[in-house]
Amino acid sequence: MKLSIVDLSCILPGETQHDAFLHSIEMAQHAERLGNTRYWVAEHHGGEIGAGRAPEVLIAALGTHTSKIRLGSGAVLLNHYSPFKVAELFCTLNELYPGRIDLGAGRATTGPVTDLALQQDRSKQFRADSDAQLSELVAWLDNSFPPDHPFASHPIRTIDSLPEMHVLGSSSWSAVAAAQRGLRYVMAGFINQQGTPNNIGLYHNHFEPSNGATGIREPEVILSVHVVCADSAEEARRQLAPVHMMYRNLMRGNINSPLLAPDDAVAALGGLPELETYVPGTGVPPKFIGGTLEQVQKQLENLAKDLSIDEIMIQDAMTDHQARLRSYELLAKMM
Repeated sequence: MKLSIVDLSCILPGETQHDAFLHSIEMAQHAERLGNTRYWVAEHHGGEIGAGRAPEVLIAALGTHTSKIRLGSGAVLLNHYSPFKVAELFCTLNELYPGRIDLGAGRATTGPVTDLALQQDRSKQFRADSDAQLSELVAWLDNSFPPDHPFASHPIRTIDSLPEMHVLGSSSWSAVAAAQRGLRYVMAGFINQQGTPNNIGLYHNHFEPSNGATGIREPEVILSVHVVCADSAEEARRQLAPVHMMYRNLMRGNINSPLLAPDDAVAALGGLPELETYVPGTGVPPKFIGGTLEQVQKQLENLAKDLSIDEIMIQDAMTDHQARLRSYELLAKMM
């Protein structure tokens, strides 16, 4: 099984954004040594949890500190940006690090204030046409605008290779949009657990092979889930406590609460969180997968079998850096 990582660049208790990026660099190097396939970084705006708000900048930094692992965005929020500018940014990254760059494109609201702040024209509320934006992004990369299109005479001039394109999402729209364009699909199972098997099924059922440079001939799916692995189940529960507390705060509408250290999170929760267990045959991942290597491996292998996938992308929100390094050391034994 191939394992990859999507990094939130979490700001640990008592640390700063600078520290978070140093941890991301160390984690990318760690992931490369362990043999992970990809290391992606997230885009989030306005919160106290993560420092990652500009994936294209962090990818460039990670590239200087690694040599072979694929680097990408998980995801760049296309609904807020010009497809032309996104294509130029990721072609530039691919020119810096040829054959190593993934363009993970998604869509999401960042909140009413930051959504407005990201707009250039604030005279009216902007609603992105996600289908049109995704098609335009592909056309820029493939140089496939119709001859009479005004953009056709202004191609992006780049090297022979292109960034590898993926569509990320948790909705049925993202699954079908990726499938109809013959693009790779990443299902955000950590967001939409119940919809995971249906969306992956929609992707397969609607898949149309693409002859474009960014497209593929056969469907490719990555499942992204939240995982913590430790030397004991109790320690995994302890390391999962901060993310349980994070989601409790988010459900209450409090996006400005910083992440807690494991023991502080356990105290705030009133005890160790219980471990969820994947039910084989359902295709529905637990919101958080945790435990020993044996416990985690069994669940991930059953998920991969039930959903017919061969790559899983791991997310975490751990606030103990050394425990995080250990988690990925254990998980690497699955590869």
